Amino acid sequence: MEKYLALFHKKLDQFFNFCYTKALSYISSLYEYIIFQVHPFWHHLFYYIIVSLLGYFSLKATSRKQRSSPVFSDPRHDDLDLFFTSVSATTISSMSTIEMEDFSSPQLVVLIILMLSGGEVFLSLLGLQLRKSKHRKREQKNILLNSPSEGMKYKSLVALGHVVLGYLLVCHIIGYSLASLYISISRSASNVLERKHIEMHLFSLFVTVSTFSNCGFIPTNENMMVFKGNSGLLLILIPQILLGNKLYPSCLRLVLWVLEKLTGKAEFSYILKKNDELGYGLFFSQVDALLLAVTAVGLVMVQFVVFCILEWNSVALMDLNWHQKLVGSLFQTVNSRHSGESIIDLSLISPATMVLFVVMMYLPSYTTFIPVGYDKEISPEMSSKKSKKQGCSIAENLKFSQLSYLAIFVMIVCITERRNLVEDPLNFNVFNIIVEVISAYGNVGFSMGYSCKRRLGDIGTCKDAGYGFVGRWSRQGKMVIILVMLFGRLKRFNFKGGKAWKLSL
Repeated sequence: MEKYLALFHKKLDQFFNFCYTKALSYISSLYEYIIFQVHPFWHHLFYYIIVSLLGYFSLKATSRKQRSSPVFSDPRHDDLDLFFTSVSATTISSMSTIEMEDFSSPQLVVLIILMLSGGEVFLSLLGLQLRKSKHRKREQKNILLNSPSEGMKYKSLVALGHVVLGYLLVCHIIGYSLASLYISISRSASNVLERKHIEMHLFSLFVTVSTFSNCGFIPTNENMMVFKGNSGLLLILIPQILLGNKLYPSCLRLVLWVLEKLTGKAEFSYILKKNDELGYGLFFSQVDALLLAVTAVGLVMVQFVVFCILEWNSVALMDLNWHQKLVGSLFQTVNSRHSGESIIDLSLISPATMVLFVVMMYLPSYTTFIPVGYDKEISPEMSSKKSKKQGCSIAENLKFSQLSYLAIFVMIVCITERRNLVEDPLNFNVFNIIVEVISAYGNVGFSMGYSCKRRLGDIGTCKDAGYGFVGRWSRQGKMVIILVMLFGRLKRFNFKGGKAWKLSL
């Protein structure tokens, strides 16, 4: 009997080992297929959805702070609003339907993690890790045949990953240190945090991550309006905005050039000369990096001049001196491209300035002015790839342009909010809806807000709140904005959409 039991246990062990080996093989094959065969669009989409869901459950699980006021003693937030906030932080959009001061400290930490995980630099670092993993898999399958050039390429990918990680850490450490130092020195800034019961180090970390990621969330109901007189803090945040997004490719190339000069390592030289072969989309050639920097600075300067001309004596900047107006105007215009932090009530500025902001919010982060006659050198491999893509699928031909999708989203919102458009026309008007949709699409976060004073007739129980205009929309309207935020974060995959549609023969 013992002999049969031993044989049975042996066979059972063999069966479990076989199942375990097959399961590992299947999981490994599935992982390779998902990572290396599935289109990057689906990678990004599932990443944002999964991170947003994790953020939603984390926000729901963490306790909320209890307010001393009986009106706010139990701020139970709607599940849709929590999910909306999670998506907004993950897509670095900073569209808000909940007052930021209603969040507890653990919830603010969750938002910090979400903003960091959705930032452009962090995502590009994950992309580098995937490229290294793909290279390693090919090496294991002897596809590379121990090529010296491929060996240098892998070393360059490793070196580039270290540089990007260092860039990310250094920018956050310096930003956090400077923000903490300024708040500890500035009595007016520290008084704001004390009055709102916000811990200084948590605020400094939150605002640094939010600014570098170009999210725009600030743990105060008024965003940066309560700090509009603190020019030092605004000047600390402006470089963080540029380093984390618009000028990142240019600054990264400058950092690598300096490292190559200081160390003389072959990896850095390879990266600078063979940037196209590495497949790192945010590392531009020397000319493109220069053109990007000139374009970004030029657009900011144009906005700055126009904003100062139109808004210098406006109500929005009335209580500031000339120095604070200059710094505040620069801060506001830098934020209009992507970040979304604001020192003014946007409903108080002139329509012309708001139209300019809408145009800037629509432009992608890495918009570049390329002079007429400048042509990139295209390698034979790239030209062959382009020729292969000429035969597009039916789905490719049916793609609309970015503006077409935005027009569709605006129409849908007008349908979902049609009752408010009739009953509350001063708050719910088409222009305010367009601003909200474009802001969500550009992942900016600017909002015209909602004012009970603009309501026609009896105000009733209406109370002004420190969240965006979308916070007053219906559930259907909020769900549309969630889709717009995701669409805006994925717009890089549809820049060439609409080419099949010709306006003239």
